[in-house]
Amino acid sequence: MINTRGIATEYRLTHWAGIMRERSASGMSIKAYCESIGIRTNVYFYWQKKLREATCEQMSAIVQTKEETAVIPSGWAVCETAKAEVPEKPITIEIGKFRIVATTEIDSEHLSKVCRMLLSLC
Repeated sequence: MINTRGIATEYRLTHWAGIMRERSASGMSIKAYCESIGIRTNVYFYWQKKLREATCEQMSAIVQTKEETAVIPSGWAVCETAKAEVPEKPITIEIGKFRIVATTEIDSEHLSKVCRMLLSLC
């Protein structure tokens, strides 16, 4: 049986991903871009949320091995954690064009605030 609901959802997500790429490439603010193409900003943000949720689901479903790596969309956060055998290795967090290298001595609450602030800038 064909999953038409799933196909329709994928089509819509692909369509909105294209709109969001075009907006990003235009350099316009979200509000200005939405006005220029005749859509409401709340609709834009709704589909942005849906795209983020779908991407997170896909990323969490991937079991990473040495040969297999996840494709991370531009502007999304990427975290690399240290292996248990090497506890002194720092973690690297990439958010958009920003990169944070943190050691185990960093205050987790402070790191969380910095990450949220950087995400708001992307």
